[in-house]
Amino acid sequence: MKKIFRLSWLFVFLMTAIGVSGNIPEKYHYTTVPGDPMNARIYTLDNGLKVYMTVNKEQPRIQTYIAVKVGGKNDPAETTGLAHYFEHLMFKGTTSFGTMNYKAERPLLDQIEQKFEVYRQTTDSLSRVKIYHVIDSLSYEASKYAIPNEYDKLMAAIGSNGSNAYTSYDVTCYMEDIPSNQIENWAKVQADRFKDCIIRGFHTELEAVYEEKNMSLTQDDSKMLDNILAALFPHHPYGTQTILGTQDDLKNPSITNIKNYFKVWYVPNNMAVCLSGDFDPDGMIAIIDKYFGGLKPNPDLPVLKFPKEQEITQPVVRDVYGLDAENVALAWRFPGAATKDVDILQLLSRILYNGKAGLIDLNLVQQQKVLGAYAYPIPLADYSVFLMMGIPKQGQSMEEVKDLLLKEVKNLREGNFDEGILQASINNFKLEQLQKLESNESRASMFVDSYINGIDWADEVTLIDRMEKLTKQDIIDFADRYLKDTNLAIVYKHQGKDPNEKKMTKPQITPIVMNRDTASLFLKEVQNSVVKPIDPVFLDFSKDLSLLKVKSDIPVLYKQNTSNDLFQLVYLFDMGKNNDKALGLAAEYLNYLGTGERSAEDIQREFYRLACSFQVISQDERTYVVLSGLGENMPAAMAVFEHLMVDAKVDSAVYKNMVADELKARQDRKLSQEENFSRLRSYITYGPESPATNILSEAELVSMDPQKLVDRIKELNGYRHRILYYGPMSEKDLLAVIEKEHRVPAVCKPVPEAKDFVMQPTLQTKVYIAPYDAKQIYMSQLSNRGEKYDPSVEPARELFNEYFGGGMNSIVFQELRESRGLAYSAGGGMKSPVYLKDPYTFTTFIATQNDKMIDAISNFNRITEEIPQSEAAFQLAKDAMLARLRTERITKMDVIWAYVSALYLGQKVDGRIKVYNDIQRMTLQDVLDFHRKWVKGRSYSYGILGNSKDLDLEALKKIGPVIELTPEQIFGY
Repeated sequence: MKKIFRLSWLFVFLMTAIGVSGNIPEKYHYTTVPGDPMNARIYTLDNGLKVYMTVNKEQPRIQTYIAVKVGGKNDPAETTGLAHYFEHLMFKGTTSFGTMNYKAERPLLDQIEQKFEVYRQTTDSLSRVKIYHVIDSLSYEASKYAIPNEYDKLMAAIGSNGSNAYTSYDVTCYMEDIPSNQIENWAKVQADRFKDCIIRGFHTELEAVYEEKNMSLTQDDSKMLDNILAALFPHHPYGTQTILGTQDDLKNPSITNIKNYFKVWYVPNNMAVCLSGDFDPDGMIAIIDKYFGGLKPNPDLPVLKFPKEQEITQPVVRDVYGLDAENVALAWRFPGAATKDVDILQLLSRILYNGKAGLIDLNLVQQQKVLGAYAYPIPLADYSVFLMMGIPKQGQSMEEVKDLLLKEVKNLREGNFDEGILQASINNFKLEQLQKLESNESRASMFVDSYINGIDWADEVTLIDRMEKLTKQDIIDFADRYLKDTNLAIVYKHQGKDPNEKKMTKPQITPIVMNRDTASLFLKEVQNSVVKPIDPVFLDFSKDLSLLKVKSDIPVLYKQNTSNDLFQLVYLFDMGKNNDKALGLAAEYLNYLGTGERSAEDIQREFYRLACSFQVISQDERTYVVLSGLGENMPAAMAVFEHLMVDAKVDSAVYKNMVADELKARQDRKLSQEENFSRLRSYITYGPESPATNILSEAELVSMDPQKLVDRIKELNGYRHRILYYGPMSEKDLLAVIEKEHRVPAVCKPVPEAKDFVMQPTLQTKVYIAPYDAKQIYMSQLSNRGEKYDPSVEPARELFNEYFGGGMNSIVFQELRESRGLAYSAGGGMKSPVYLKDPYTFTTFIATQNDKMIDAISNFNRITEEIPQSEAAFQLAKDAMLARLRTERITKMDVIWAYVSALYLGQKVDGRIKVYNDIQRMTLQDVLDFHRKWVKGRSYSYGILGNSKDLDLEALKKIGPVIELTPEQIFGY
């Protein structure tokens, strides 16, 4: 979504300052905007490269985004999905890295390119198989010269986190979170790949892209959005193409088209480097110019021109089919993100929906007229979209939900809303701004959005000032102009098999050579470069937070926020649904209740006015009462919430509706792939009785006296609990507010005894299959031998996990995705307990095409039993861990949560201290010893979510006994 900023009205005239500092040459001019809370500097190099910077000294790291103004809309019509799969190929290296001998490799890469051009023009299936066999053979020969994942090794060597990228309609963006002492190495690597990207490892990476496409085929929200855009934009690539491309185009790629695409669009005058973190801006711009300044611009950068979309005069209706539950979406077309119309759209959207007091929130959700509903804008560079979605209740049609949504749009057009919501929405925008400024990722992504959408930074900074000038009549007029009942798209998402879904057949791929212990000269130079070390900073719980007491002997964990006015207050109860399975239902019921003084709607309006939120969250073993928002309003928010806790009034009609909605939601959850997989994993962890199945039966729900639920809420504060606070108040002021507002008895009761769900030991290998009819299976292995928490084991465990399954440089990623193209997503490792009573568990995960499942399992078993040994990979894993530990800073509320987590494991010190000290002297042999003792020779429970008709059951039976489960068994209803 579009980013927002606050600027004093004194500076609305948008002055632009030019400045230089230090001994940096005057050519590094930059623009700033007065009143900008990020103090952003914006540079433009001679070659057109934009550089956005904001300094944040909270931790010695820098979030970097390199944004290219090219995305799915730029794809050639004959090779859709190109922008996205080129994003994948940008990680394959250059002539300098990713190869041992580019001179010898190049002729083979040229032949592969030529063969793919023949392949994509060939229609005869037998001929295509023969050509692909040649491509596979050539790819194997080329892999003898390649060094897979060397980009990821380079990033591991400098201690980068979160190596990734994303492609959207207007942008392809590459991200790294780097230590602040590695700026020059980062710039050297990035500039090299943007100057000299080489396409290698093509056919195995394309298989990963296929798997990503397979995942999208069971993501109904994604299919709905594609259809919404197709309905709104019949002449623009937003609607005529999709980001992932068609299955046919993905199976017929063109390396030649990709190379041309790179030459045209990946040029400095079409790129921005966006940075937030701990650095000196003057030194940073000099380094960026040193490495990126030599990139050659494209003086003939194409300007995309598309026919103007014509006005929609009657609803465009589309039907989508998928396995998830039914829902309906309404969408309207708006101008692009850089227009002032989108300013109004941002505010208008909050009046309709804000999660608390919008028209949809109060009139539909709060009054239980639909199972769920929401609305939000999608600003894009060329056009924008306003989207509303609704989920039907039991027996309710999608048409009825559509009509209810349109009624709220009509209320907006007719001005049937409280004018006070305008200022309340402004206050909440300010709150969100403060929250975004706390995160380097958010700060840098604001730059990306501004650059890609063509929004002047001064307009970003002054957005809230412009919003504050808007009146209720402005909103009404705007809604009347754009949000008609005739100029929209309507998409009905039906539950059922998608008739357009195609099966993608597994190609025969020869695993490529990994050359795991080989390093290019480029990598060696980066590894051997000398940088100023950063000293680690670990927590000292005796100094980094305060342990206080308040009435009724309640412990208070306190840390002051000295940066801004945000607060978070948590009542933490060591009791949850395992203690009382109705507790979660009671927490949900509270959202619909008022008091003797205020209705439920009035309470929601008040919290929205205060820019504060409340939640009661009941998990299996803990319950959290959470208040958060603007610190100045905490006492008022606390008073409202505490009064609700003690004076909530029963509403039997609300409860009856809530039961009906819960029963409908339960059936909907059975349709979700993610929900099914989560329940299957719970089954293989605990057996038939698990926390997931510990729920009220339908009979218990129906017969429940709602007064008993209200009583549970009223009694909650009477149980022993802790209070956690991070915010601007002093200790004295906080204790005074708690003493005044927190309603507790003189002595708090011990928490009731919990039902103990024991993780089942894995004594024998078994295969559990739960049914789900998708083109991609989800598989997880789990092994529990009952080992209990041991802090002395943690350094070896964490280093093993980093080496084995920690990221793109890990054994799992290289063996399953890079070498064989078996998956888009895969991982594995030894999981540490959360509580002392729990065991260590070894787990794996992979999502893969049905016909690749046996290959995936056999290869997972191979690397788990006989872990590949690589001194080079080990050293990179170790260096990456050390760099992360040196530069990681636990701050704000996370300090308190770190302390609480340590207590649950019987610890009183920051566990990272031992990990950091121990792994410095550890060797590959320590990882191998950990593997031999903790991993090798285990029995496993395999959880496979898929259609058994598509699975090789005979092959699975060779692994272990096969148990086919029903949805009722894994869900408990």
